[in-house]
Amino acid sequence: MSLEPLLNASPAIQIHAFGALLAFGIGIGILFGPKGTVPHRFMGWLWVLIMTAVAISAFWVQELRIIGPFSPIHLLSILTLAGLPKLVLAARRHDVRAHRRMVYILFFGALVVAGAFTFLPGRIMSAVVTGG
Repeated sequence: MSLEPLLNASPAIQIHAFGALLAFGIGIGILFGPKGTVPHRFMGWLWVLIMTAVAISAFWVQELRIIGPFSPIHLLSILTLAGLPKLVLAARRHDVRAHRRMVYILFFGALVVAGAFTFLPGRIMSAVVTGG
């Protein structure tokens, strides 16, 4: 394992990758921690801000150019940016069911599933893990 491929990448990729890793870690803490507490709300707001930065920074990550400078994965960034306000609004309305659903969709869709694709051969995170 070597961080060198990531540290040699563009600033947009570094912001995107380190932000996603941070959001993943905070998200795990939120998912398994007590709900409705002050720390839960604080960490939730922090998670939303980091996920916003991750989604926005994705538009400058253009290694897979399929549609102009973009790829279908960029649609996930648009969906994330649309979903984050819904997640916050559901929490503010105390709609626990809708809030939980949006959290799971964004956490697993935008971080776990999308993150898994970054470990495919030829991608930077694959090189980080394999040291190649």
